[in-house]
Amino acid sequence: MVAAAILPELATQLVVPVAAAVGIAFAVLQWVLVSKVKVAPEPRAEGGSASAVGAKDGATEYLIEEEEGLNDHNVVLKCAEIQTAISEGQTSFLFTEYKYAGGFMTIFAVLIFVFLGSIEGFSTKSQPCHYSVGKTCKPALANAAFSTIAFVLGAVTSLVSGFLGMKIATYANARTTLEARKGVGKAFITAFRSGAVMGFLLAASGLFVLYVAINLFGLYYGDDWEGLFEAITGYGLGGSSMALFGRVGGGIYTKAADVGADLVGKVERNIPEDDPRNPAVIADNVGDNVGDIAGMGSDLFGSYAESSCAALVVASISSFGINHEFTPMMYPLLISSVGIIACLITTLFATDFFEVKEVDQIEPALKRQLIISTAVMTIGIALVSWLGLPYTFTIFNFGAQKTVHSWQLFLCVAVGLWAGLVIGFITEYYTSNAYSPVQDVADSCRTGAATNVIFGLALGYKSVIIPIFAIAFSIFLSFSLAAMYGVAVAALGMLSTIATGLAIDAYGPISDNAGGIAEMAGMSHRIRERTDALDAAGNTTAAIGKGFAIGSAALVSLALFGAFVSRAGITTVDVLTPNVFIGLLVGAMLPYWFSAMTMKSVGSAALKMVEEVRRQFNTIPGLMEGTAKPDYATCVKISTDASIKEMIPPGALVMLTPLIVGTLFGVETLSGVLAGALVSGVQIAISASNTGGAWDNAKKYIEAGASEHAKSLGPKGSDCHKAAVIGDTIGDPLKDTSGPSLNILIKLMAVESLVFAPFFATYGGILFKIL
Repeated sequence: MVAAAILPELATQLVVPVAAAVGIAFAVLQWVLVSKVKVAPEPRAEGGSASAVGAKDGATEYLIEEEEGLNDHNVVLKCAEIQTAISEGQTSFLFTEYKYAGGFMTIFAVLIFVFLGSIEGFSTKSQPCHYSVGKTCKPALANAAFSTIAFVLGAVTSLVSGFLGMKIATYANARTTLEARKGVGKAFITAFRSGAVMGFLLAASGLFVLYVAINLFGLYYGDDWEGLFEAITGYGLGGSSMALFGRVGGGIYTKAADVGADLVGKVERNIPEDDPRNPAVIADNVGDNVGDIAGMGSDLFGSYAESSCAALVVASISSFGINHEFTPMMYPLLISSVGIIACLITTLFATDFFEVKEVDQIEPALKRQLIISTAVMTIGIALVSWLGLPYTFTIFNFGAQKTVHSWQLFLCVAVGLWAGLVIGFITEYYTSNAYSPVQDVADSCRTGAATNVIFGLALGYKSVIIPIFAIAFSIFLSFSLAAMYGVAVAALGMLSTIATGLAIDAYGPISDNAGGIAEMAGMSHRIRERTDALDAAGNTTAAIGKGFAIGSAALVSLALFGAFVSRAGITTVDVLTPNVFIGLLVGAMLPYWFSAMTMKSVGSAALKMVEEVRRQFNTIPGLMEGTAKPDYATCVKISTDASIKEMIPPGALVMLTPLIVGTLFGVETLSGVLAGALVSGVQIAISASNTGGAWDNAKKYIEAGASEHAKSLGPKGSDCHKAAVIGDTIGDPLKDTSGPSLNILIKLMAVESLVFAPFFATYGGILFKIL
């Protein structure tokens, strides 16, 4: 008799929802602290501004200007006005996007029900279990219904997460600007706390909804865990399908506005970034939140949901599921629960234990978050593995059961966690202007835009090498120790610190918006310097976040691929057979096709934006002199219309490919397509994201002029700077649209194939059957 886990079932039933509740409560607490900063002029205390200075954290301080003596309360009103304009722009976009996403969700939910229900002719009779020979499982119609419900749950959770993240970001941007008047430390804490609200809210709500779904579905399924966790995979599909629209739609929106604002404003008109005279400036600031907050939030939620689902599916047909051991079965959820607590402790280091006082302390403070969360989480994983797993158990491994020890599973999760950190820091090395790769790209601008583009592309290709080795090592070790379940929990390990990762990632757009508001409100140069410093650190951490997202996507996709192959009844995927090889070729081509669509979409939208911005500069008298106001609303509308229209073809490509290939060519060809897309997509995603990030920071390196080398390349408006702006503009769709969207492509195709695997295994390969 195999020893049971130390942690009893009742304790597990309590730990997961309590951890989720703690995460939500902590998010609310951070929101309350941020809300103490008022975006309205406060009555002056008698005796002047000095008497208004209060508590250490700045919560009770009045919004006074610092020693520069700028006491104009109109600044505060202006900030509030700009904040409202940004908020209205993004709410309008989101509601339009969600209408289309809702329509898609309804159609796809019907497809899931019809395809899966038709396997047994919509019969309500119990069916023989796929894995547990001799046992009967719930009818296919029930699996179809519950998969559909899980899909809708995942989709709604993803949409709500993105919406709340956006609301929090716009709530915090002007507050960060106003706090910058008191010092860089106050502004940093406001921006970081706001990011933490989103991070903890998303991590906790994702965990809680999944936990509730498992328990509610369990009331019907009873002992049929095979059917229960097969149905739960719909949750991952729902999360990722909405993330696709968020990433692609948001990415097209933000880059159309950014490219239009930069090309006409900076290059042609020689005005600063975020200058209020630029008609595209509000659309640009809306775009930062749409792409980097809603898009990234939905993306990482999708990864989390899929890695949990992949692990649960494999566990349900391993000894955990066969013997109905609840605590080991919930091991993926226990990892996420401990992750929330680990991230909570980590956050306190940035907001309470160590105070940021100088500009050069910002980036180290953010990097410390990654290191501390990884170290604390390693201890947490060890604890969960000891308490939540029996010492010896078996894991399903393509038809056989592999004997595994609890310490081996600990190593699988830990290798994923630390590989994420390695990928993060390698990404930082290639995209931060503190290191030689970006400085070399900046230096290449001396001879014009062409050499800048050549150096940037080379940097992107080179930056793929170490992350791929890190992913390959993680896969080899985790698969060797615990088969596909090991790969799934390695992906979960990489995502276990999702709350901290999202907090750092959301911090970037909030700081970027804060800088834009400072510029538009006409605040002093010193305040803009502080917001620029916050933004520069945010740019680097955003690149680290994208590295995490891509790395975890590779592991998640492989785990889902393994679950799909098992469920479809494929014993080996032989690349020498023509069915598989043609799939490999087509799959490897798909990321290029998808990238071409998204890049062209940004180009088309940017073309309209450039024409509109030029038209306004040429036809509105007094615009350049600052005596007339630009028409911001038209630019916001151009970005919204373009992104909604252009996100449909790439979305259709990703969602229809598995359905068409699986139905017409069968599961073997589909397995080739998934493998090809995974191998090709990861490389392009890393290279595109890092190339764009390097060009962006090379431009910022020249603009900041912080070193003698940087000063020799500047100042703003020089030929060297213009070459850097062109590189940055080319890189915008690479790093914020095509690159980040590719990790959703590889995950989404894999999870969709897993959900529809029973249908493909029964009816797939129509063309080959005819021939």
